[in-house]
Amino acid sequence: MSSIKFKSFSSGSCGNCYFIGIFGEDGRHCEAGVVIDAGVSPRRLKKEMLRDGLCFDDFSAVLVTHDHADHIRSLGSFCKHIGKPVWATENLHRALSRHMLTRYEISDYRMELREGRWNEIIPGRISARHFIVPHDATETVGYALLLDGFKFVIMTDIGAMTEEALSLARQADTVVIESNYDPEMLRKGPYPPDLQARIRGGHGHLSNPECAEAIDAFRHDGLRHIFLCHLSEHNNTPELAYEESLSAAGGINLTPLPRQTASPLFNLSP
Repeated sequence: MSSIKFKSFSSGSCGNCYFIGIFGEDGRHCEAGVVIDAGVSPRRLKKEMLRDGLCFDDFSAVLVTHDHADHIRSLGSFCKHIGKPVWATENLHRALSRHMLTRYEISDYRMELREGRWNEIIPGRISARHFIVPHDATETVGYALLLDGFKFVIMTDIGAMTEEALSLARQADTVVIESNYDPEMLRKGPYPPDLQARIRGGHGHLSNPECAEAIDAFRHDGLRHIFLCHLSEHNNTPELAYEESLSAAGGINLTPLPRQTASPLFNLSP
């Protein structure tokens, strides 16, 4: 029986990159996988994958959430040195074709997501459906993935929850959701008023209380894992994020992801 495994390489303003894949019966061989965002270097990605017995051949595509640098910092290098298809929306690809980090490398690897439907990323194994979320980039999306029937949802850099995001999360086996800041730490912290307003203004980031409210809204009997992502270095702690959402999770496995270091390779299967 196959299993689904997930790993974060970095989750925060220093860089964002995630892996999810389908593994064979032995639990060691990855049969199909994808990477979401490219905020770490290929060298670091290779090093962290090797720790878990993985390699670049274990993923076949990169999905991009938006065009802020902490999510695409190494996307040009991914294209140049790894050479995997890059999936994004038409609007986002248009921006990436002009962006200084990606404009010279991405054209040969462009794969466009079709709206309102499932896109076969790895035929017969992994499909993706994107949904628009409010954030102050050119366009920002979350992803729902189907991996041999396993349902995975990731929503990072989301200024406010949407009904579509909640609806897809209510069907998921695993959800990765932003829990960026503690409101009191933000208010008392080092950020100037205009940056604070940007973060909490509905097109910035999701606070710990907003994350907990969302979890309470999408929690369901089939949900087995919740990961808290993109925690702020200056305006949050893993402990605060965890404590805020613990009650809302209602006994579901709840894990804050590391900001600057890689997580373990989590087994998401029952």
